[in-house]
Amino acid sequence: MLASKNILLIIGGGIAAYKTLDLIRRLQDRGASVTPVLTKASEEFVTPLSVSALAGRKVYRDLFDLTDEAEMGHIQLSRSADLVVVAPATADMMAKMVSGLANDLASTLLMATDTPVLIAPAMNVRMWHHPATQRNLAQLKADGISVVGPDEGGMACGEYGLGRMSEVPDIIAAIEARLSDGPLKGKRVLVTSGPTHEPIDPVRYIANRSSGAQGTAIARALVALGADVVFVSGPADVPPPEGVELVRVETAQQMSDAVDAALPVDAGVFAAAVADWRVASASDRKLKKTRDGMPTLEFAENPDILARVSKMTKGRPGLVVGFAAETDDVVEHATAKRARKSCDWIVANDVSPATGIMGGSENAVILISDDGAEEWPRLGKAEVATRLAARIADALGTQYKE
Repeated sequence: MLASKNILLIIGGGIAAYKTLDLIRRLQDRGASVTPVLTKASEEFVTPLSVSALAGRKVYRDLFDLTDEAEMGHIQLSRSADLVVVAPATADMMAKMVSGLANDLASTLLMATDTPVLIAPAMNVRMWHHPATQRNLAQLKADGISVVGPDEGGMACGEYGLGRMSEVPDIIAAIEARLSDGPLKGKRVLVTSGPTHEPIDPVRYIANRSSGAQGTAIARALVALGADVVFVSGPADVPPPEGVELVRVETAQQMSDAVDAALPVDAGVFAAAVADWRVASASDRKLKKTRDGMPTLEFAENPDILARVSKMTKGRPGLVVGFAAETDDVVEHATAKRARKSCDWIVANDVSPATGIMGGSENAVILISDDGAEEWPRLGKAEVATRLAARIADALGTQYKE
C-alpha cells in the first residue's frame, strides 16, 4: 500500500523521537521513501547521522540553508510528499500549527504544504489534558489534520496517563489509512464501541456483557476503506483496532463528552452499549454490609448520545447509525427506536441468551432504514462490519454527489 509513496517525516523534540528510527525502517520495508526533517530540539534525542543512515538520504534541519533555499527548498519539500507526518508532535509544535507560526524549517514546511498532514502527539499527561492543548487539538482536527494517539501508559517523566506517542505499528496503520485510495478517503467517521461502566463505589460498577468486538470490527473495516476513524471505546474485552484515533472512556458521560469533542464528522456509528442509568450519587468509599441490610441505590438517567446527535440542528453527521440489541420483537422494537432517536439507520440484533450473540463471534442483524427492514444472514462480526462499511461508503458517496 505504501510502495512508491514519499513520506515527509518531521521529528519533533520529545523523548518519543527515538521511535521514529524504527518508524523510518518499517516505512521503507513497505516500499515508502522517507525524507526526514529534524527540529533543533529533536537533535537532543536522535542524531542527524542516525536518522540519515536509516533514511538513506539527507536530513533537513535549517530553514536558512543557502544551498537548499537557493531553489526555495522548503516549498519543494512541502509539496513533493504524499503525506507529511509529524512524530512526535509536541505541545509546542501543535500550538505553532494552530497559530500559523513559521519560525523554523518544520513549522514553515507545515505552513507551506498543500499535502495531507498526520500528527502523532506525545507529551506529559498534564500537558495533554491542559485546556490549551485540547483547544489546539480541536482546531487541528477542524483544519483537516489527521491524528493518531496518544496512548495511555507510563511516561519517561514517571507519570502515568494519556500522552505516550502511539506505537510504530499504529502509526503505520494510520499512514496507510490516510493514503488509502478507498471510497471513504477524506471522510471522517466516528465509531463508539464497548460497554460503559457506571460506578457504584470505588470497587463496584454497573455494566453489561458487550465485548466491543462488533464496534472494533466496524472501525477496522472503515479504516480499510480509507476513512479517518475516531474510535471512542468503553472498557472493552477486545483490543482496539490499529489506524484509528483512539479515545478511551469509562462512563456514559465521558463517552458523551468524547463524542462532542470528535464532531464534526461525516458519519457516526454508535455501536457502544451505553448504560441507560447510573447511580445518582456514587460513593467515594466501598459500601459495607451493615445490620441495617442492603444499601439503597438511587439511579439517574444517563445522556442519550444517539438521540442527541441525531437531533442536532447544527453539525449533525450526514449519516447517523444506531444499534439496537433486543431480546424479543426485534424488528418492532428497533423500528420504534429509530423513530424515537431520529437516526438514519438502526442495526438491530437479537441478543436473547439462546442466540449466543452477546459476547460471541457472530452476529445476525437486521438493517432498519427508510427502505424498511433488511435481514442479513448470520455472519462473523468481521463480515457484518465489512458489509456495513460498504453500505456507509455507498450512502456517503450518494450524499456527497448530490
